[in-house]
This record gives sequence, structure tokens and C-alpha cells, in this order.
Amino acid sequence: MGPIQKKYTSDFKKNAVLLSYGKKSVNEAAKELDITPKLLSKWRVTYQQYKEGSFPGKGKKRVYYDDLKIFELEKKLVESKLRLNILKEGIKFKHEGKKAIYNFINQNKKKYPITIMCNVLGVSTSMYNLRIQHPLSKREIQLNQFKEAITSIFYEFKQYKGCVLIARELNKRGLQISEDQVTFFMNQLGLKRKVKRKYKVTTDSKHNLYIPPNILNRNFTAVKPSQVWVSDITYLQIDKRFLYLTVIIDLYDRKIVGWNISSGLSTNTTILPAWKMAGNNRQIKEGLLFHSDRGTQYANKIFSSILKENNCIQSMSRKGNSVDNAVAESFFNSLKRELIKKQTRLLSPKEMRAEIFDYIENWYNKKRRHSSLNYKTIEEFNQEI
Repeated sequence: MGPIQKKYTSDFKKNAVLLSYGKKSVNEAAKELDITPKLLSKWRVTYQQYKEGSFPGKGKKRVYYDDLKIFELEKKLVESKLRLNILKEGIKFKHEGKKAIYNFINQNKKKYPITIMCNVLGVSTSMYNLRIQHPLSKREIQLNQFKEAITSIFYEFKQYKGCVLIARELNKRGLQISEDQVTFFMNQLGLKRKVKRKYKVTTDSKHNLYIPPNILNRNFTAVKPSQVWVSDITYLQIDKRFLYLTVIIDLYDRKIVGWNISSGLSTNTTILPAWKMAGNNRQIKEGLLFHSDRGTQYANKIFSSILKENNCIQSMSRKGNSVDNAVAESFFNSLKRELIKKQTRLLSPKEMRAEIFDYIENWYNKKRRHSSLNYKTIEEFNQEI
């Protein structure tokens, strides 16, 4: 058996060369370092050629120092692009829980390195390996199903629903889960609804026009369609100015039967177009009670005459009492919490009109569950009658 060959680290080789430059001869330096002069001379020749890239380590190719820096930068750039691609493809699974992340990693292990995927997506490599080797228990599977279902509903309905409505929706779809469980899982998943915020008043009640009495008197129920309609106007802030939304709600099923967006607050641009739409969507029956605030849009002779011509009864809230028109106020609170406050920038007029149309026609009148209808959608409520 021959003599054991010594192994030297990259740092040792580099330091040996640098030390030899300070000695009188290679022999003197070699003797001090306990290596052969021939080996030290070989290292010196290599260092003179490659400098800092002389001793890269076993299995690695020598490169010139400048080339090495470029190589390292290119390597970092490739890795950054790789991490970005992983993040783009995997970020959508972050809200669905670790099981979904593990599945994503397992499905893409031939495409991306497992270690980098785990690091980018914030999971432990050891836990990933454990989960792949040992599948989840029945209880863990059930909990993940709950989380996935809650997250799916939350984003399906554009983050409008809170724990109560999500629980009702899941029960409707056959998944038995309590409101407390939904609350617990939403807190775990970081799913939060937006809080309400105040908005400006658009009512001009300082006028000398005739004010009808408050016939509705906070009786916000109706036993048939077109028995009681309520209406109100709110502002919508857009880029550099405001738009104004007028709505008419049928208290029977809480449907928005008429609405209009305008750039001004005149009667011709607010309540009249909304009234025309309401008449096209639902029959205006004799004796219909129409309730609103005391704004000039409702109190002027033009609109009052239209109500009289249709044999409708006009009712108005008491001065400074928004609760008298609570249903319309509640709708605007929901609209601003569920839609307006979610916007990250001020919309253009065209964008705002499109968002309002989608919210009223596709969401509020069709998919949203209303507590006043025993958490049914408007369509479900009308189908049961």
C-alpha cells in the first residue's frame, strides 16, 4: 500500500503561494509549509495564470478571475429568474394551504429543484418529503377540505362574503360547517372583509318644496312585488371628479329594480332614468308606496307629478334621519365596502360604470345572499314563491 496523498484546501494553496512571495526562495517557503518545492512551484505557476480563479475546488473548472465574476453574476441571474417563475406559478396555491403547495412541488419536481421551490413558497423541505412519503390523516384531509372550500367561496365572490354568509353558502352546497368554524379558519388563512367607511351626503333638503309625511315609518317589509319601493343617491369618487349612483329597491325581495349613474345631481339625470328602468323591469302597480329622503330630486314637481300619474303614494324620511331609509343606506354601505374600497386606484368613468353594472346585475341581484331573505339569493327567494 502506497503512501497516503495529502489533500490541501483552496485557501491553503492560495495562502501558500502568497507566503512564498515573501520568502527568499521557494525551497524556504516549502520547508516552512511542510510541502515539496515542486508542488509549491506548480501552485505558483497556476496562480500567476488564473489569480483568484486558480483553486476553485475539486471537480470545478479553473477560470480567469474576471470570467469567474461574470459566471457568478450569470448564475445568480438564472437562479433569480427560476425563483420568479416558481413564485408566479405557485403563489396562487399559498391561499389554499400547505397541502396544495406540496402537491404543486411534487408535480413540478422534474421542472424545478425541490429545495428552491420549498424556499420560495415558504415550506420546509423535510416536511415536504414527510408529506409525500406519509399522506395526510383523514382529519387533516377534512380540515384542508374546509380551508380549500372557504378560500374558494371567499375569492369566488370577490372577497364580499364574511363568515356568516360563507357558512350559509357552504351549507347550501352540502358541506356542513358552522359559522364559528368558518371564523376560525378565515383567521388562520388571513381572509378578512373590508371594514365600512363613511361617505359624503348627496341630499339637498334645504328647499321650500312640499315634503310628504313618512308613511313608510321604518316598516321595511312587503308581501308582494311593487308594493313598496325605496330610493336613494350616493356619490362615487372617480379620477378627478365624482359620479352619482341612484337606485330603486323593491322591499319585497330587495332587488335593485332601477338604477342610473350620472355626472350631475339633477332630477333628469338621477331619479328619472332610474324610474324608467324600474318600470321596464317590474310593473308599477296602483298604490305603490315610493319612499326616499327629502332631496330636491324627489321633492320637485316633475317627479311628484310622475308618481301621481301612476297612482303611487309618496313618502319621505324625517329631516336628518337616515335610519328612515335604512334599506337604501345599507345597500350603499355594502357597495362601498365590497366594491369601492377594494379599488387600489381611482377608476375612470368608463371603468366605474362597468364595475357598478357587474356588482348590481351579476352579483347583488343574482348571487349575493341577503339576511332579510333568510340568506337566500333574490332568484332563490322568488323561485320558492
